[in-house]
Amino acid sequence: QLQLVESGGGLVQPGGSLRLSCVASGTKQYDAIGWFRQGPGQEREGISCINYSGSVSRTGNSVKGRFTATRDNANKTVYLQMNDLKPEDTGVYYCAATDRYYCRGFDSGQPDMGFWGKGTLVTVSS
Repeated sequence: QLQLVESGGGLVQPGGSLRLSCVASGTKQYDAIGWFRQGPGQEREGISCINYSGSVSRTGNSVKGRFTATRDNANKTVYLQMNDLKPEDTGVYYCAATDRYYCRGFDSGQPDMGFWGKGTLVTVSS
């Protein structure tokens, strides 16, 4: 089993910053962790994919230069630092794990990830 729990979401003004955390627990091995978000009425959008070694393989076009994923394997935690937040960043942010070293379907709208957290809501509004 593998459980993923996101935290760190909340209400922030445009231009502000948040750091999301994703903590994994359980016995299932995993490699890459992806961050995805889903706004109301939208498909899930790939935000970042980071492999076990900490290399970021994919970054969503809309967040390049603003969001950075990192991971701390000792604590089974992956982070998403979000800077210069915009209203269009509003949505539920999910982390998801896979035993692959990459996030298959990252930008497909239907990512093929084995395990998903419940999500944390990020609202960017003035």
